[in-house]
Amino acid sequence: MRIGIPKEIKTYEARVALIPAACAELVQHGHDVFIQEQAGIHAGYSDELYQQVGCQLTATAEQTYASSELIVKVKEPLPEEVKMLRPDQLLFSYLHLAAEPALLASLQESGGTAIGFETVQVGRQLPLLAPMSDIAGRLSVQIGATLLQHHHGGRGVLLGGLAGTERGHVVILGAGVAGGHAALIAQGLGANVTIFDPNRDKLTQMRALGPNVTGLHANAHDIEQHVQQADLLVGAVLIPGTRAPKLVSKALVAKMLPGSVIVDISVDQGGCIETTRPTTYAEPTFLVNDVVHFGVTNMPGAVPRSASQALSAALLPYILRLATPDWKADEALRSGVNVEAGEIVHPALMV
Repeated sequence: MRIGIPKEIKTYEARVALIPAACAELVQHGHDVFIQEQAGIHAGYSDELYQQVGCQLTATAEQTYASSELIVKVKEPLPEEVKMLRPDQLLFSYLHLAAEPALLASLQESGGTAIGFETVQVGRQLPLLAPMSDIAGRLSVQIGATLLQHHHGGRGVLLGGLAGTERGHVVILGAGVAGGHAALIAQGLGANVTIFDPNRDKLTQMRALGPNVTGLHANAHDIEQHVQQADLLVGAVLIPGTRAPKLVSKALVAKMLPGSVIVDISVDQGGCIETTRPTTYAEPTFLVNDVVHFGVTNMPGAVPRSASQALSAALLPYILRLATPDWKADEALRSGVNVEAGEIVHPALMV
């Protein structure tokens, strides 16, 4: 198969879908790999490294799309990229279409088939979302700790505290991969952590992280009480393929402490906090009721080297399968199809 890897053009998106080592395996399996010049440069992978493993460089995105049967990219295509898709092509990337109706409509118009990394499912697991959720969870606390500094508009709280001071309070909504790793980092910093989830087994795992972690059932009353006292609120709620439920209202945000910080990892799926809106790393934050909001939709793009390595490792087995004529027999890949030949096929998008 002819596989194309375009350079990402979303604002400050520095990841590349496949690193040279993964491309080498595709070439060894007899596939032609076309990669746009400079696609991997911000992740530390030069054009020369790709050429050394047998990739063919393309000068432009147009050439990359025109040369390929399968397009593999990190983030959802922007309008100018959708225009380059053909009905006979497969697109394999993060899509998050539940929160992007205009993109969904344009993918239908393209007549192609689009498979979302975030909807490829094995049992109850999301293997292609997990590595980026891991990174986003860790980053949410790092970023939140920085935004809490006074010169960023924060409360001036050191999350872990120190002798003679109070510890910061981190509240996390959702104990999945992202929320769990947020709790891991917040716990390690020494903050008092309260994490909410409806699954008791997950709460047990969170409690085992340390004595400064409390796991609570996600009922509205307890969420309201703890959110009002949070220094850092992390939204990490995910329902595969559909919009995130709004667990925190505008009215509740208005009751939060001035200078407190919200990092909504769920923003890709519409956000689980009512005041959240998408932002970019060019302008990552905004204020609502003196609460600092961070809504960047490509959080792992801040660490492109680590993120590209993790994503590439997860993607390779699925791309090898996708490059075979009978890929539709693979249940995991079939579960990830959002649009097929211009028709919406994913159940979460059909409601």
